[in-house]
Amino acid sequence: MKLLVTGGAGFIGSHVAETALRLGYEVAVIDNLLTGRKENIPAQAVFYQADIRHKDQLEWIYKEFQPDMVSHQAAQTSVAVSVREPVLDAEINIIGSLNVLNACLSGNVKRLIFASTGGAIYGEVPPGESASVSWPAQPLSPYACSKLAIEGYLKCYHQQQELDFRILRYANVYGPRQDPHGEAGVVAIFLDRLLTQQEIYINAGRTVGDAGCIRDYIYVGDVVKANLAAMEDKINSPIINVGTGVETSTLELAHIIEQCLDIETRIEFKPPRPGDLVRSVLDASEYTAIMGATTDLSQGLKETAQWFREEKTGY
Repeated sequence: MKLLVTGGAGFIGSHVAETALRLGYEVAVIDNLLTGRKENIPAQAVFYQADIRHKDQLEWIYKEFQPDMVSHQAAQTSVAVSVREPVLDAEINIIGSLNVLNACLSGNVKRLIFASTGGAIYGEVPPGESASVSWPAQPLSPYACSKLAIEGYLKCYHQQQELDFRILRYANVYGPRQDPHGEAGVVAIFLDRLLTQQEIYINAGRTVGDAGCIRDYIYVGDVVKANLAAMEDKINSPIINVGTGVETSTLELAHIIEQCLDIETRIEFKPPRPGDLVRSVLDASEYTAIMGATTDLSQGLKETAQWFREEKTGY
């Protein structure tokens, strides 16, 4: 079975590629290396340096590799960037994704796995509740709008062109290889700043000085399991949440990371960021029914902190 991973030099995509190779898939990776890192790509994978915004490149790669499955992880992933540069976000997440979908139609692709967002697509989730896939989408950022748009296109392509798909709505993913230098990925940012003896910032949920936004943090290993399960017919629902259902504030997260590293630092409280939700927690009951329990946050953060200490240079 041949698997093509878009964004396969990035954080999540490289883990999907690595695990698929271990399970016997033949794997190819597409990445433009603007945010992905070449050293993340498994040595056994075929690598195509290309940009999903260039449809001619994609069409040639599909013809050359002839994938059976496509795991579409490539994306502009920052809510803050999408607010500042909505056209850039749309160029990558909408036009680029449509290029991926259209290339699937020209080949013999059996299924496309789409990395969507549960952390942004539902809008504000009230206290005490968790968002299920039946919730109406209420995107409050261009990033969430672009992901929701591709979900709609996938349903249309399935009806009109019989393209099979699975949509995985991720909560806030963290783990080894996450980039600490962007504007998304608070776990990686906190780890990087603590290990380089810098202060960390808590963006307010509502008012400066509060505990920050509340999120559902899912370990990358659990996300990879969902991707492989979607490829292997273990997930039959067209859309599924990939999260834990456990809420954690940014301040709580900072303190857990401090404990993992046995390092204390100065915390500065900042105003809310445009586009950020105050609370986002997913209903993960379908995921856990299929895949079992997710990784405990403390354990996942310990493994991530260990990777940052051992693998990242300069610490």
